[in-house]
Amino acid sequence: MAMESPMESERPDHGRSPGVARRRMLGLALGAGLAPALTGAAQAEPAEATAAGHTADTAPAAALGRRVAAVAASQLGVPYAWGGGDRLGASLGFCDEDNGYLDGVCLGESTVGFDCSGLSLYCWYRASHGTVELGHYTVAQFHRSAPVERPDLAPGDLLFFSRPDAPLHHVGVYAGEGAMIHAERTGTLVARVEHVLDVPRWAGEFAGARRPGPPSA
Repeated sequence: MAMESPMESERPDHGRSPGVARRRMLGLALGAGLAPALTGAAQAEPAEATAAGHTADTAPAAALGRRVAAVAASQLGVPYAWGGGDRLGASLGFCDEDNGYLDGVCLGESTVGFDCSGLSLYCWYRASHGTVELGHYTVAQFHRSAPVERPDLAPGDLLFFSRPDAPLHHVGVYAGEGAMIHAERTGTLVARVEHVLDVPRWAGEFAGARRPGPPSA
């Protein structure tokens, strides 16, 4: 049985189960304003009196980022699931080659949770009320976002990590005050890392920060 690598690299989602397809259809309805808001911090947010498709443009960037960080914080303790997470939240994962396994056992296909890019896409989609939708792929999220210098980091920004053997293998949500919230690997839970860029392991792999935004007109 294949074993997971120390850090599971994010890859495009494909080959999902029919249940995932149904979640994707519900996500389309949610984005169109046809489905009710679901669980988590987003449910407690006050509704904003703005037209659909313009929320992220009119809300101050700082306020949007804080909402992203709040949604991420609401997911602390949710299990890691390789391939898990979509616009509606945690979802069933799967196993793919070396990913999704722990000690030779495929946990991905029996775990409802997030992988790293699944968490970031959910947080930004929910916090922006559907106006910012990121692909379920770390590299795509990197290129979908604007660069942010380290001194300018703000809650909600995305932190990316790279190694020579795994370019852009991981993404986390910056929570402010030097902390990151992320879904790391199979067998772990969504967690907060304090002073992440002062931790040698993460500092050595830091590839830059990015700030998502709505699609260009």
